[in-house]
Amino acid sequence: MPQCLERSHLQIIREVVKQGTLTAAADALCLSQSALSHAMTKLEDRVGVPLWQKQGRHLQLTDAGKHLLELSNQVLPLMEKAELQLEAWSKGDLGQLRIGVECYPCYHWLQRFLVPFMNRWPNLNVDIKQRFQFCAVEALKRHEVDVVITPDPPKSSQLVFWPVNEYEQVLVTHTSHRFVERTYIDPEALATETLITYPLEPDRLDVFHRFLLPADRQPQAHMEIENTDFLLELVAQGRGVAALPKWLVGYYKDKLPLATISLGEQGIHKELCLGVRVEDQSLPYLSHLVQLASEVPA
Repeated sequence: MPQCLERSHLQIIREVVKQGTLTAAADALCLSQSALSHAMTKLEDRVGVPLWQKQGRHLQLTDAGKHLLELSNQVLPLMEKAELQLEAWSKGDLGQLRIGVECYPCYHWLQRFLVPFMNRWPNLNVDIKQRFQFCAVEALKRHEVDVVITPDPPKSSQLVFWPVNEYEQVLVTHTSHRFVERTYIDPEALATETLITYPLEPDRLDVFHRFLLPADRQPQAHMEIENTDFLLELVAQGRGVAALPKWLVGYYKDKLPLATISLGEQGIHKELCLGVRVEDQSLPYLSHLVQLASEVPA
C-alpha cells in the first residue's frame, strides 16, 4: 500500500472527536467543510475501510477511526512539543516548560515560587495550563504538559511524583455560622447546607468522595462557582459553605469573615505533589522547581 497517512488526517480525526461535528472541526482547523470531507474520503478510499459513520448530525468512529484517534493522541502532542522546542532553540531559548495545574486553588500557591523560578531560568519559556474538566496527569502522559501539580498522584511506571506540601481540606463558613463552635463536623451536618464547590465531577472533589459519599449523605443544595474570590464572597455572606484547602482560606481571612472547621474527627489531610515523566526527572530546571515548591509553604 502506498504511503497515505498524513499529519493532517490525525489532526482532523482528533478535532472531529473534540468538536463533535464536521462543521465545527473544519472551523477549528481553518478549513472548509468540503476540504475536510474530501481529505478524509480520499484517505478512506486509499486504506479501504471507513473511519466514521454518521449518526444524525454527529459522527461515530469505526474501529479503524478509533485506532487513528489513539494514534493522534500519542503522536500529535509529541510533534507539537518538538516544534515548540525547535522554535525555542531557534530563538536561543532553553525550551518550553508547560505546567499543568490539576488542583485549581493551587494556582495561588504556584504564583509564590514561579517568579523566582523564572528569574533563575530566563531562557526557559513557561506556560501554565489550568482549566476545569482537565486531567493534568493524563496530559502529562500524552506529553501535552511537562510537569503537573496535583493532590492526587496515581501510581504509574511512566511518571514520578514528589510530595512538596501538606495541607488540610476544611469546611469554610461565615464566622457567625452555627458550626463555628465545633472542632469538626460529621457528614450529616451538611444535609441542611448549601455546598458551594468548583465545577468538577464529584469524584474529583474530596468533600464528596472522601466525606459525603462514603456516609451516603448529600448536601441540601449544591452550587458550582468557578471564581475563588466570588465563591468565598458567597460564603462570607452566609449563602452557603465550601470545602477548600485551609491554606487558601488563610489568604482571605483578613478581608472576609471566614471560619474553618475540620471535615470529620480525623480531618481530610492531603499532599500537593509535583509530577514529571520518568525520563525528564533529571532535568536541572525541574529539580529546581521541586526545590522551590518544597520551600514555599501552602
